[in-house]
Amino acid sequence: MSGFPRTDVGGVSMPRLICGSNWFLGFSHTSRAKDRLIKEMFDTPKKMADVIEVFARAGCNAFMSMQSVFTADALREVEQRTGERMLWVCTPHWEMSGGYDGWKRTVQECIDFGATFCFPHQCTTDPRLDRVNTCLAPDLAELLRIVRAMGLVPGLSSHNPEAILCADNCDADVATYITPYNAAGFLCQVETDWIGQTIQNAKCPVMTIKPLAAGRLLPPTGMAFVWNTLRDCDMVTVGTMSTYEAEEIIELSLAQLEHRKATVDLQYTRSKSTLVKK
Repeated sequence: MSGFPRTDVGGVSMPRLICGSNWFLGFSHTSRAKDRLIKEMFDTPKKMADVIEVFARAGCNAFMSMQSVFTADALREVEQRTGERMLWVCTPHWEMSGGYDGWKRTVQECIDFGATFCFPHQCTTDPRLDRVNTCLAPDLAELLRIVRAMGLVPGLSSHNPEAILCADNCDADVATYITPYNAAGFLCQVETDWIGQTIQNAKCPVMTIKPLAAGRLLPPTGMAFVWNTLRDCDMVTVGTMSTYEAEEIIELSLAQLEHRKATVDLQYTRSKSTLVKK
């Protein structure tokens, strides 16, 4: 496995670039038709494993998604091919009305699938942010306690940057927080400079998501923004739909972190012919 800059999250060594899952599981943030295309393209765990393997061999042995047998099979295949353990950032949602036993069953499912981290997904987290008192609702804090007690690393997945402040203000048992952050401000609830400031002041490393705004930003533009405005302890989660896109995004990331020009070919159309050096 090649080297990629790493950070520490709750005592776990993590690559600063994490492989995302939306472009495998059919969450395009574009249209139902695009969702269907993605699902048809990745209709077997092997096809997903082919792309994840590129990340793993570059030292980015971390993956973020909801829990599922399909994903677990893909990650196990990557491990068999590379001999490297994949660090699974699992983001399940809980039916909070299910009570203590129901919460434990979901955590146990993540354990059985081989997850390292277990973070309540945004749909569980964000309704339980007490923004008036800048803290977490008691049932969310209890859920984090259960995650820790059962042996997984707890954190929060949120689309609200105030989750970071709420968690830090009440000393919640979290090792990290997931939050959208990109140059377009896509799915960012306030301006990007405010989100950037919140990340800079966070007590724990931050796992950012959607650096390319679900395909709305060109990779050189989107990756340059996040890598040049995050701390050395923070991470970027990005999804790709092919092995060669994965290779490109890894090279663009390394170039930014190493302050050099990326060795990637530009896409070409006839209209750019006059820009080519003769």
